[in-house]
Amino acid sequence: MNEAFNLPILVTSGEPAGIGPELCALLAETSQAKRLNRPLVILGDADLLTTRASNAGIEPKWQRINTLRDIAASDTEPHGYYLLDYPLSAPCTTGKPNPANAPYVLGLLNMACDACQNGTAAAMVTAPIQKSAISPFWPGFMGHTEYLAERCGQAEVVMMLMGGQMKVALATTHIPLAKVPAAITRESLTNTLEIMLKDLGLYWNLAKPRILVTGLNPHAGESGDLGQEEIETISPVIQAMQAMGHDVQGPFPADTLFQPKYLQNSDAVLAMFHDQGLPVLKHASFGQGVNVSLGLPIIRTSVDHGTALDLAGTRNMDAGSLNEAIECAHHMDLCRGKAQ
Repeated sequence: MNEAFNLPILVTSGEPAGIGPELCALLAETSQAKRLNRPLVILGDADLLTTRASNAGIEPKWQRINTLRDIAASDTEPHGYYLLDYPLSAPCTTGKPNPANAPYVLGLLNMACDACQNGTAAAMVTAPIQKSAISPFWPGFMGHTEYLAERCGQAEVVMMLMGGQMKVALATTHIPLAKVPAAITRESLTNTLEIMLKDLGLYWNLAKPRILVTGLNPHAGESGDLGQEEIETISPVIQAMQAMGHDVQGPFPADTLFQPKYLQNSDAVLAMFHDQGLPVLKHASFGQGVNVSLGLPIIRTSVDHGTALDLAGTRNMDAGSLNEAIECAHHMDLCRGKAQ
């Protein structure tokens, strides 16, 4: 096995007032790191995470380190859990986000992203963040995906969620519904599909991915009676993709597409907007789903849920989505290694 496969996967602990610290502590109670045969490194304020774990009755099996280089000098197994200390920017009260900690939250992302880009980490997995606590510090902040795209200097990225045996990508993400039609252009759809085709091949070893595309309007526009976007924008892009030999089909009515008889012979669905594709997927797999950022030069996966401020400070939560996000990142890294 290539030594690069044993590079660590980094887990950012997210909003310190939310459930991220407890989720990371629950993670480090499991044997996932040993089973995957690689280090799992949690990034966060070590004192905060240790205290929160103790208060919640969680006993994480992690070793505290100050740099990734400390893993090589560790006395424990290399495929274990590590807690890389990154200090808070301001005091933290459980369940009450403090915008003064926005630099801390973004600092965790920067550290993980940079380590992935410089080859000292294999992938990054993110616990949930509180956008409302970051936007006062970073006006216009839209979320992990957009922030990491800017950090990596990548103009085009695609959000894809996985769960319930589905992969659902989005043509538009966190924008008001009224702005969706104008945001869907032939160029943007072409770029999105090209990213999907490339990364489905790279990270899932699919020689010819089959992608199903939804329409924008009810009944996929019903031959123009309910809108022209399918005729003027979506269908021409699909036809152009088919002419290049790609297996891209549609546009399909979104209300009938998400059925086993259609999905079982496809690799992914491209939905036109956030609440068109994700309610179906989250209904099928909430708490076990994974958010994947396609189009980045690094591997980044995330949980499918928010900060759950009301549960912070307890162990009354399910770390299933975080575990699945790590499994997904590990799988993507293995597939990338085989492709190289």
